[in-house]
Amino acid sequence: MGSDTEKKTFTTSDNCSIAFTLRPAPKSGAPRLALIHSLALDGSIWNDVASKLADQAEILTYDCRGHGQSDRVSGPFTTDQFAGDLAELFDHVSWPDAVVAGCSMGGCVAQAFAGLNTSRVNALGLIDTSAWYGADAPKNWRERAAVARTKGLAGMVEFQVTRWFSDQFRIANPALVKDMTKVFLANDVDCYAATCIMLGDADLRPYLPSLRMPVAVIVGEEDYATPVAMSQHLHESIRGSTLTILPGGRHLTPVECPDQIAAQLSMLLGRRNTQQTAAEA
Repeated sequence: MGSDTEKKTFTTSDNCSIAFTLRPAPKSGAPRLALIHSLALDGSIWNDVASKLADQAEILTYDCRGHGQSDRVSGPFTTDQFAGDLAELFDHVSWPDAVVAGCSMGGCVAQAFAGLNTSRVNALGLIDTSAWYGADAPKNWRERAAVARTKGLAGMVEFQVTRWFSDQFRIANPALVKDMTKVFLANDVDCYAATCIMLGDADLRPYLPSLRMPVAVIVGEEDYATPVAMSQHLHESIRGSTLTILPGGRHLTPVECPDQIAAQLSMLLGRRNTQQTAAEA
């Protein structure tokens, strides 16, 4: 993977330190792009995608609270709370608005952020994600949290990597799989459990009718964690959205398919609402 640039930190209004990386704009007036990572990983999942888009946009990646190098604060967590962290991060880096994209958990946070801060989102990328994990989700996600507490994260690695990546990709890229596994194992179990419960309780469906910015829904063809049907529901619920299914991709397509994800986000940057361009012209 491409190496991350130096991380900085800021402190939220509730005293949580958030680690972030701001890759500079390639030219004056370049679009801004914020990227939100998936459960139990960190901003490094975007390294290859960000390197491919570095000549097109100013790019913000960060570690959500309870993840990566951000504070391991205790839960409970909510998607609205995570969205509030991003709004405060925008304020910290003086971003009035941006294109926002998230993968898996990050896609849930992106939906909440866009629903709560519509004017700050020029376009929205929803990758390998869902607005709602179903009626059984509270029970299922709490069971996963319980497994983490009883077996430890090490006991979940095989389950995770087979969901993240196809068999062929894992065989061809053992070092990259090892890097993602290392990030996963570094998690605090209590934070992981609290985030699982957050996702089980999340229902972003009420936000979908208000998403009137350009929206790209993207999913791996073999995504078993958030299957294609969930992306199809997003696409059908968000007027004017596009749906792209990546052949052979599983649940962590920004890592498994960075060329395709970068290409999709490049198109989304081109479709973004023009308030940023007009304001900076």
